[in-house]
Amino acid sequence: MKKRFFKFVGGVLLCSTLMTSCYTYTSVVGEGAKGNQEVTEWNHYVIFGLAPVGVSDSKAMAGGATDYNVTTRQTFVNGLVSGITFGIYTPTTTTVRK
Repeated sequence: MKKRFFKFVGGVLLCSTLMTSCYTYTSVVGEGAKGNQEVTEWNHYVIFGLAPVGVSDSKAMAGGATDYNVTTRQTFVNGLVSGITFGIYTPTTTTVRK
């Protein structure tokens, strides 16, 4: 009975790990990026991303540019850090391309 339970729990954990994914959200400000200059910062969240601790300011990252792209994503490294901390600390990455 115990072996069957542990196999089930192991299977659920394996499936939940394999079915996770990284997400990406892109916003275009003005007419979008004209060049290839990029500024990247991490955003800091706790409790599975529910409570923001430190979030980057994309307008400040753009440095006064009026046309730029903002991409927020959870990279592999962000997901790895989140997994190691069991979701207590969940970072994301914001990149501004102008």
